[in-house]
Amino acid sequence: MSRRIEKVRTDRNEDRLEADLEKYRGKALELGAARAAVIPASEIPVDERVTLKCQIPRCFGYGAGAHCPPNTLKPAELREHLRKYRWAVFFVKDVPSAVIVRDKATIRERVAVYREIYRIVSEIESMAFYDGHYLAFGFGAGSCRHTFCGEEKTCAALEGKRCRHSLSARPSMEAVGIDVYRMVASAGWDIYPIGSGAKPEEIPKGTLAGIVIVQ
Repeated sequence: MSRRIEKVRTDRNEDRLEADLEKYRGKALELGAARAAVIPASEIPVDERVTLKCQIPRCFGYGAGAHCPPNTLKPAELREHLRKYRWAVFFVKDVPSAVIVRDKATIRERVAVYREIYRIVSEIESMAFYDGHYLAFGFGAGSCRHTFCGEEKTCAALEGKRCRHSLSARPSMEAVGIDVYRMVASAGWDIYPIGSGAKPEEIPKGTLAGIVIVQ
């Protein structure tokens, strides 16, 4: 199906922004999100302590890819960028806890659900771009290095080469300092901490989140 590409306007289609945001929220649900909401960009919590957790204890993805700390956008930089935006679409996907808990037996299923989050973000970001909200951008969940290139020896982008998945790969929300736990809880949705020592039977469900900052 061909899409209608909007002419760029200096107001970035301000007159129909509300309708577009609702359309993107609905698209997230259509693509597999369990819940989605339109939120003010000013309510996105950015906290340096989130990226501190990437280092202490050191995450297996730390420094391994171009979109993970310390190589990606810093929380202070994101906070400054968000001052110029007003609205975002935030969504979550429920995942069986047995899939999220790190076990080699479920690695294929785990990679698949993380890729779904990146796909939703990418598609909504693209919709917004072609609707005239051309400065829209989004963040996924987890390390794109391990989600897309887990079987590769290196991150091509980190070596100065073209990213193998340039339109899909991006930082996760947590990689840039967004407090995902707080965001989900503030929305009134359930989320549980899942650490390396967690057992599936101890956790009701897993939760993955993504966001697109629209305008």
